[in-house]
Amino acid sequence: MNVLFPVLVTFFAGMGAGLGTGFAGMSAAAVISPMLITFLHMDPYMAVGIALSSDVLASAVSAYTYHKNKNLDIKNGLIMMASVLASDVYKRQVLAFTVVGSWVASKVPSATMGGFSVFMTFLLGVKFIVRPVMTTKEAMLGVSAKKRAVQSVVCGIVIGFICGFIGAGGGMMMLLILTSVLGYELKTAVGTSVFIMTFTALTGAVSHFMIGGAPDWGVWVLCVLFTLLWARIAAVFANKATPKTLNRATGVVLVVLGI
Repeated sequence: MNVLFPVLVTFFAGMGAGLGTGFAGMSAAAVISPMLITFLHMDPYMAVGIALSSDVLASAVSAYTYHKNKNLDIKNGLIMMASVLASDVYKRQVLAFTVVGSWVASKVPSATMGGFSVFMTFLLGVKFIVRPVMTTKEAMLGVSAKKRAVQSVVCGIVIGFICGFIGAGGGMMMLLILTSVLGYELKTAVGTSVFIMTFTALTGAVSHFMIGGAPDWGVWVLCVLFTLLWARIAAVFANKATPKTLNRATGVVLVVLGI
């Protein structure tokens, strides 16, 4: 039973995280962190590190699937994730703030950090149910490239810090920013979000493990594998679903987890 319980917890955590990632670009940390903290009594800081590392492969395979269905804005995605790939303002911005976020998180009491993560999960779920994102691709193309670039600078700072601090911001907050601030159509926003998350999650995970030490490798392997499996399944179906369905499904999952 002692061996089976962690397997069941990581299976359902990976399933929730993978479905959330594949369907709506949700960070694995929004699902995995609360479940590891609640059911396995894991330290919140280490739980976020495991969740972020689970996000890397899941986001990568999801991004590939969205790209195949032409729902990925690679050009602007590269600009926002240039923090990992090039030594320009975006690199100093997102990479630096992701690492800073990880450092700040290590100084926050575990109970405070765990409660904040769960509360944010609930609020994000309510938002997607009450106010679903219904922006069209036509409206998305109406935003000028210059305006989007300027907004990306500010948004990169916020995303990088939150990704390093609680992990959840790497996916859901990025999706909110892409749709609400940068005017992206939902599926393109999801595809672009998971594309960027592949790299920001990697940076956040490495920062967490460097600061907090090695994770529980058994739990880590199970979370990575289960999240990857369900993310692949979800991404395939998500590209055929309606935006309203994606919004509502994600919102319900987040609210239930938050409660």
